[in-house]
Amino acid sequence: MKFDWSKYINAENLERLVIALIIVAIGTGLIYLIRSLVKRVLPNSMSKQRQMIVTRFINYTGYAILVFVVLDEMNIDLTPFFGAAGIIGIVLGVASQTSIGNIVSGFFLVSEKSFEIGDVIRIGDKSGSVYSIDLLSIKIRTFDGLLLRIPNQTVISSEVINVTRFPIRRLDINVGVAYKENLKRVKELLEQIVRQNPLCLDEPEPVILFKEFGASSIDILVGVWFERTNYQAVKNSLFQDIKETFDREGIEIPFPHVTLYTGEATKPFPVVKKEDTEAKG
Repeated sequence: MKFDWSKYINAENLERLVIALIIVAIGTGLIYLIRSLVKRVLPNSMSKQRQMIVTRFINYTGYAILVFVVLDEMNIDLTPFFGAAGIIGIVLGVASQTSIGNIVSGFFLVSEKSFEIGDVIRIGDKSGSVYSIDLLSIKIRTFDGLLLRIPNQTVISSEVINVTRFPIRRLDINVGVAYKENLKRVKELLEQIVRQNPLCLDEPEPVILFKEFGASSIDILVGVWFERTNYQAVKNSLFQDIKETFDREGIEIPFPHVTLYTGEATKPFPVVKKEDTEAKG
């Protein structure tokens, strides 16, 4: 039995197909034009995240309307499709509970505004700048240039640290000095280092706190406030300044020492200075 194509390929259907293609072309152009115009009139103060939501709403709404217009022009009865869509929707709803959970979590993320596109965040041991916030997941660009995808459900149930939410932040550096050192002198040197660093802010005031008597050192916390964009420069300059100042002033930064002992019948290994070894040689 041969299929009769003549019932479908005729002048009327060809005319409808041509009109549908024209509608698709014009509709796509209109969606692109409306999206571009809306992006231009959006205020600069609006965050990138909200701009993305607006443009995606225009895309989804526009293409949905375009599909219905094309189907209507082709004189296709949508009633069977709605029935089939209901059955398929039930099947997909049961099979994709995780995806639905991610979508619901995505709405919570957008409404909560804990972070936006461009913010630097830390989730667990992962960190980077927010690249996009989608229905099912967020995408993060790590500092070594990798794209990391995290499901929304995981994000909403995890501890999220927004590193760049506020314009200033504090850097804490732990410094250890030997027990023999004059702590008053050490504190004065650290205060001088912080004052002379142009990247450290005077307000809020820096924090210099004696933390505890450690195993081999007295541990000191040095906390300085800075503008969030200067993180690397502040950290590198402070480490360098503290090391150079302590070396110049003779302040000892202790480190763990290891003594080797091979047993009760063996004498301990002698400790010989390098100068004595060279003299004997």
